[in-house]
Amino acid sequence: MSITQRSALSRARRIVVKVGTAVVTRDGFELALGRLYGIVEELGRLHREGSAVLLVTSGAVGMGSRVLGLAERPSSLGLRQACAAVGQGHLMALYTQALAQLGVVAAQVLLTQDDLADRDRALCVRTTLLRLLELRTLPVLNENDSVSVRELVEHIRASSDDDAPEPAFGDNDGLSARVAVAVDADLLVLMTNVDGLYTANPSHDDGATRIPELTGVASELRALTQGRSSGGTGGMSSKLEAARLATEAGLPVLILDGTQPGALTRALRGEDLGTILWSPAPRPARRRHIAIGRAHQGALVVNAGALAALSERKASLLPIGVLRIEGEFLRGDVVEIRDGSGRVHGRGVVNYDADACRALAGRHSSEIDRVLGFRGYDALVTRDNLVLGEV
Repeated sequence: MSITQRSALSRARRIVVKVGTAVVTRDGFELALGRLYGIVEELGRLHREGSAVLLVTSGAVGMGSRVLGLAERPSSLGLRQACAAVGQGHLMALYTQALAQLGVVAAQVLLTQDDLADRDRALCVRTTLLRLLELRTLPVLNENDSVSVRELVEHIRASSDDDAPEPAFGDNDGLSARVAVAVDADLLVLMTNVDGLYTANPSHDDGATRIPELTGVASELRALTQGRSSGGTGGMSSKLEAARLATEAGLPVLILDGTQPGALTRALRGEDLGTILWSPAPRPARRRHIAIGRAHQGALVVNAGALAALSERKASLLPIGVLRIEGEFLRGDVVEIRDGSGRVHGRGVVNYDADACRALAGRHSSEIDRVLGFRGYDALVTRDNLVLGEV
């Protein structure tokens, strides 16, 4: 895909934007308020124009350090995690207030890498984020550094070997890639303090030139991207690893200089900024993946009213429309949607296991708490995880 086709970025409607520590702060410590408000304004404009935007933000440790009056960014693990615990609330308050002034409701989501590695938890995260987007909020996500195991791993790595290789995922880079894949984003934007990938390290080679675009992430690129960003745990190597994950899932990734005013808006309008990493293969649609990508484990037999609601009103499958359950399956499995005669009308990712579905079949969603003793979802299969007429 040529640079002239950068205009394709303007068609992205579900966008995950990650802002790194080098963008949120100055020198990893002092908050860059003017820059941050400028980015928030860009996100607010995208939101008002109808895009679904998710923000993955760094900066909790720097914010906490500032609030606690520390003279410099902490180096000890315990103090960093304490600063993150203090800074998360203040950082979220900043985003909430700034977005509210633009008429946008913010929603805080704290995650760890494990939340997206475990099938059940990843399904919960996906459902929650999609519902927040349906409600026209702007989710603001951050890795929960105050309890993250990654913080411990990074601390041990840094203490034991200064020449140790970069981690597979640093800072929120990997988290943003996994979130983008989980919500079927159209584009992942990684905002840092450099304007893309270069043919060599521009800090050491005056002849290095920016690479406008690439297809996929080749292993030899890692040699060009050593070093960490100021104040953060990730560097360009980390961003490339995140880009590899996203592009292999079919998502384009834009690495962009977030310190430049209006860079996001300009890039989405087709201006030659940053580096775009295009997916090497057409993106496999999630609906296609549900339809044929995984073997079904059972079936939900539904009544005519439920079928009409699913096909005509694009509704989720509620318990009251289910006649009976066939087979055995776990929450997160793909099951068939059948009518009483056995005809298959579609497939979906189920929110409860077979026993729970049997207990809920034919009941109102308001009864879920009483029947199961807990409430996970109002629907047995949510609309975003349902495919009809394609099996």
